[in-house]
Amino acid sequence: MTSKWFKDEAGALYTGLAMAYVLGGYALGVAALLQGTTVAFIGGVLLLGHALTIAAYLLHECAHHTVFRTNVHNARLGMLCMWISGSCYGTYEDVRHKHFRHHADNADIMWFDSRQWLGQHPRLARLVLLLEWCYIPAHDLLMHGLLTVSAFAIPAKRSQRLRNLAVLAVRGLVFGCVAWRYPRVALGYVLAYMLMITILRFMDALQHDYDGTPVLFDKTVVPPHRGDRAYEQAHTFSNPLSVRRIWTNLLVLNFGFHNAHHARPSTPWYRLPDLHRELFGTDPSGVIPFSAQLRSFHRYRVSRVLSDTSTVVGPEFLRQARLGIASGGNAVSFLTPF
Repeated sequence: MTSKWFKDEAGALYTGLAMAYVLGGYALGVAALLQGTTVAFIGGVLLLGHALTIAAYLLHECAHHTVFRTNVHNARLGMLCMWISGSCYGTYEDVRHKHFRHHADNADIMWFDSRQWLGQHPRLARLVLLLEWCYIPAHDLLMHGLLTVSAFAIPAKRSQRLRNLAVLAVRGLVFGCVAWRYPRVALGYVLAYMLMITILRFMDALQHDYDGTPVLFDKTVVPPHRGDRAYEQAHTFSNPLSVRRIWTNLLVLNFGFHNAHHARPSTPWYRLPDLHRELFGTDPSGVIPFSAQLRSFHRYRVSRVLSDTSTVVGPEFLRQARLGIASGGNAVSFLTPF
């Protein structure tokens, strides 16, 4: 079975367990939210939020075709993960296209420049900044909100309007019924969803010093660093949760070993720690410590919404990131492909 479906036997075990965790965690998280006690509610939010997070990272694996032998099977699991993680309003190919542009062009390729748009809407910007000060991921929620109507907002996606409406109707009807019958579950799901967004944005924030490049649907523009592997590694940074307690990185499917991922994007998540050691050794000075990223995430949670992320780059960015004084980026999740 492993030789027929999964890329290798290790993938059948590790990714199989991750898939089981997503489905089991989702079901058990909802069950806990139904219990009616405060402890069960908090536990349900944490478990459900983490299950959504792992689903999102499995989608990332599927986009790189690291799970199954065939593109068809990777796409099927990827689409399931999109439904679980709430990113299904667009298509699986949308996610793959934007993320592959990120790898090929060595830039944060986008269509919607949220920083510029918020600058043009100062009242909404003030509300977003206030919510961010309260640790509510309003900036990313804005992007996820646009995702729900992306086929109507983005001219290049007009052909997806019927699909967009259908997904909105299905998810809206289900959530509405849950909110009417089980309001605690609906509230718990919203909190779990924000937890997923927070984890993803935390891991993303310092992994690149790229600035946004709004040319996603413009085929006439060639980004200046396309295919430049040296530039890619010089502007990519690793932020594992721990280099000593390596097992802790399983909480985010080893996504923190980002230099290794960019060096060989076809490497599955369970082999990234070994690849990181092979390519970069065990010197901790080459990675961003978890404690420093926590300080940065807290200190710049408001200013990074509108700040220019390209003012400090390369070795100086890594130096500042290791001290917890680098702002980093925001709202560049692979779940929002525009």
